[in-house]
Amino acid sequence: MESNENNLLENAKIIYAYTRTQAIDDGVLDDVSKLAKEAGFKFPVAVTCGLWAEVIKPDEASKAIGQSETGRLWDILMILRVAIRKSDNTDIILFSPLFVFNGEQPIAKQLKAVCGPGDDFEPVITIMLPNED
Repeated sequence: MESNENNLLENAKIIYAYTRTQAIDDGVLDDVSKLAKEAGFKFPVAVTCGLWAEVIKPDEASKAIGQSETGRLWDILMILRVAIRKSDNTDIILFSPLFVFNGEQPIAKQLKAVCGPGDDFEPVITIMLPNED
């Protein structure tokens, strides 16, 4: 049975692959590696467009009290670093930074970070909403 499975894998052909680079070029992912490096990350980091629209981009009321995209992204990266240090060798981390929405009291927003292989099988981190993959 095992040799049959190996034979299938050897003869398998990829029909289509959507690369991380294509996702960044298409705007599905936003490469935030430069700020992540400043925050102490060693691997490339990207965030989903859903996370950017729903959490990172502040609404007008939140902007009025000093919230910014860079500040929110920095907060995500810092809380993720703490969560990574506390984790037990896993490739998926759930964490919940606090965010101000509509200029009101901060609320916790659960996020997910996944460490997986990039286009050349190098480790990369993707931060997203919990319902995204």
